[in-house]
Amino acid sequence: MWYAIEGYDGEDVLAARMQARGRHLERLTALRDAGRLLLAGPCPRIDAEDPGPAGFSGSLVVAEFESLQAARAWAQADPYVEAGVYARVEVRPFRKVLP
Repeated sequence: MWYAIEGYDGEDVLAARMQARGRHLERLTALRDAGRLLLAGPCPRIDAEDPGPAGFSGSLVVAEFESLQAARAWAQADPYVEAGVYARVEVRPFRKVLP
């Protein structure tokens, strides 16, 4: 089943985000390579493709896991959680309809 994983950035975490980004992307690449990643990306804190020093308000990942528990475990092991980037993470089942 698909799960939406939403990470919400804390305040002033852009430097920590950039430092942990490589490890974060490695995990997403592994999901992609396994055919389990629908989409992933950050949410700019301002209305701009590149928010610069304003940074990001969080991230969205939609990926396939065997259970909600497995999706939550994967999310909690994210380098952004470990680095203190995310103030909170929410994981919910997701039902893809379109396209």
